[in-house]
Amino acid sequence: MSDVLAFVDANLGRFRSELYDFLRIQSISAVQEHEGDMRRAAEWLADRMRDAGLKASIHETPGHPVVLGEWRGAGDDAPTVLIYGHYDVQPPEPLDEWISPPFEPTERNGKVFARGSADDKGQLYMHVKAIEAHMKAAGKLPVNVILLAEGEEEVGSENLVPFVKEHADRLACDHVVISDSNMFDEGLPSILFSLRGLAYFEIHVKGARSDLHSGQFGGTVTNPGNALSQIIASLHDADGKVAVEGFYDDVAVWDADVLEGIRNLPFDEEEYRKSLEVPALGGEKGYSALERLWVRPTCDVNGILCGYTGEGAKTVLPGKAMAKVSFRLVPDQSPEKVKELVEAHVRKVAPKGVTVDIEPLHGGRPWRTRPQGTLVEAASKALEEAFGVRPVLQGEGGSIPIVVDFEEQLNASALLVGFALPGCNLHAPNEWFELEAYEKGIRALCMLYENLGAGAAG
Repeated sequence: MSDVLAFVDANLGRFRSELYDFLRIQSISAVQEHEGDMRRAAEWLADRMRDAGLKASIHETPGHPVVLGEWRGAGDDAPTVLIYGHYDVQPPEPLDEWISPPFEPTERNGKVFARGSADDKGQLYMHVKAIEAHMKAAGKLPVNVILLAEGEEEVGSENLVPFVKEHADRLACDHVVISDSNMFDEGLPSILFSLRGLAYFEIHVKGARSDLHSGQFGGTVTNPGNALSQIIASLHDADGKVAVEGFYDDVAVWDADVLEGIRNLPFDEEEYRKSLEVPALGGEKGYSALERLWVRPTCDVNGILCGYTGEGAKTVLPGKAMAKVSFRLVPDQSPEKVKELVEAHVRKVAPKGVTVDIEPLHGGRPWRTRPQGTLVEAASKALEEAFGVRPVLQGEGGSIPIVVDFEEQLNASALLVGFALPGCNLHAPNEWFELEAYEKGIRALCMLYENLGAGAAG
C-alpha cells in the first residue's frame, strides 16, 4: 500500500493538470449546441480510463453516452465495486458573475475555480487516479472495479435506469461507491446517510391571445403574471411549511439517534448565515438549519419568466407567464404522488380567466440508509487515515436519483462519500474545488479499495 500512496504523491501535479484538461471541455448536457462537447468529454474520459489500466467502452443511449470502465482481475472471492459519477455539468450562466472564465480552470487560494470542478468531474476523476495508482504501483487492484460515468445527471438521468436494467448482469456488484457530495467541513470528511429526492415542474399560465396594453385592457382581463404570483404565494403558509394538501402525509419519522447526531455536529447557524451574506435564515419553523436541509422537504421557485424585463418601462399585460418550481423530497415521498398533489393544488387556487398547465421536467426518489457495516467501516478507516480525523455522518440536501435504482436493480449496498466543501458554489458562478481535498481524497480512495479487499480476504 505504501507504494500506491507514494505513486499518488509523485504524480499529484500530473493528476491536477489532467483534471484541468477535463474541466476545459464544455460538457453541458442541458444545451443542445454542446452535443459535440458531450461526445468529446466521453471520449476523453474513456481514454483516461484506459491509461489507468481499465478496459473502457462508450455506450450509446437515446441521449448522451455512458462511459464504462472495467477491471475484473481480483478474482471471484474479491468484492466487486461499482463506482458511479457523471461527466456532464450545469450551464455556467450568469456569465458576468464569474471572476474567471468558467471553462478555464484557475487556481486561487488553494482552490481551482471552474464549472464541474466539484460537481462532478473533480470527484469522478479522483477515482480514475486512485485506480491508476493501484494498477501502476501494484500491478493490480484489491477489488474488482466497474466505473460507470453518465452524461445526463444534470438533466435527470432519463436514460440511465434503462441502461442499468439492460446491463444488470454486467453491472452486478457488491457495493456502489459515489463521490458527488460534500464533506461536512474543511478537513472534516463525512459519510452520507440520506439524500433528498426531487420533483421539478414548469407552471405555465396563459391569458389573452398576446401581450396587451395595460392602460387599454388593465382591469378587464386576468393578468397571467398576477395569476402566477398568486399561485406561487399559495405554495407556503406563514410558518414556511409547504401548503399543498397531503404533501407531508408520506414524510417518514426519523430515528431519535439520527436527529441527536445532527444536533451534536459542530455547526454554527450564525456563521452559516454570515457565509451566505443573508440578513436571516428562512424555512420551516420548528427545525434547525441542518434538519431543514437534510430531513425536511422543501418547495422553491427556481426561475420566473413573465412580461417585459428589458431596460425602461413598457406598460403591457403579459399574455403568458412561466415559473420553474422544484420540490426537494424526503423518505418516503415520491415524485409521482407530489405531482398529483401539486396539480390538484394549482387547479384549486388558480384564478379564473387564465389556463394553467403543469409540465414535469424530472424527478428522483429520496434515499436513506443506516450507516453501519463493512462498507462504512472500510470508508471510515480510509478517511481517518487520509485526513487525520474520524469522519462524521451527515445528510445531503441535494439529489442523486440513481442511488435507489442502483440498490434495487443490482441488490448492492451504496456508499456516498464526497470531497467537495460547503459553499463551493455548486450550480452557481465561481464553482470551486479545494485542491487539498482533491489530493487527500485520492489517497483516501486508494485506501478504501484496499480496505474493502482486505475485509473480504479476512
